Amino acid sequence: MPRIVETIVTTLDADGEPYIAPLGLIADGDSWIIAPFRPSRTLENLQSRPFAVASHTDDVRVFAGGVTGRKSWPTVPVEHVPGARLASAVSHWELAVDRLTDDAQRPRFFCRIVNAQSHRPWEGFNRAQAAVLECAVLVTRLKMLPPEKIDNELKYLEIAISKTAGPREEEAWGWLMEKIDAWRAESA
Repeated sequence: MPRIVETIVTTLDADGEPYIAPLGLIADGDSWIIAPFRPSRTLENLQSRPFAVASHTDDVRVFAGGVTGRKSWPTVPVEHVPGARLASAVSHWELAVDRLTDDAQRPRFFCRIVNAQSHRPWEGFNRAQAAVLECAVLVTRLKMLPPEKIDNELKYLEIAISKTAGPREEEAWGWLMEKIDAWRAESA
């Protein structure tokens, strides 16, 4: 299995406005692959402007927000590619697309790191933060997984939330549960 780094990818739209999306970047030798699903704004943006910024953040609300429609987070411009990073990023990578492998479902943009910067020390994730990340990924797969799988995963993740969540993690978890509850109501 390849190494995948969960991060927040920022691309610029045709008007130069940043678009934020949580994505797992796939390690491939010296490259990092961005593989957005079709259709997506990240895909459209990368096709018109072959640059991206990967913001590494310890605020899991950004991940939960990205999959629940809360995509407005403060950004600041970066120096070496056209783009922006999360203002609250612990660190970031500025990426340039070197090549594209097209695919009907998930084109793969092979990127090199043009610039990498750290902005403050990384303290790592606690169990609740990791649970929010896992739940955010789960939310992106609600229509692909059987309901029993989702329920079993949630039961396990809720243990970490109940034991180690702070206010940010509780807020993020609440957003994710709203999304899951809406999905359940639609499926009923």
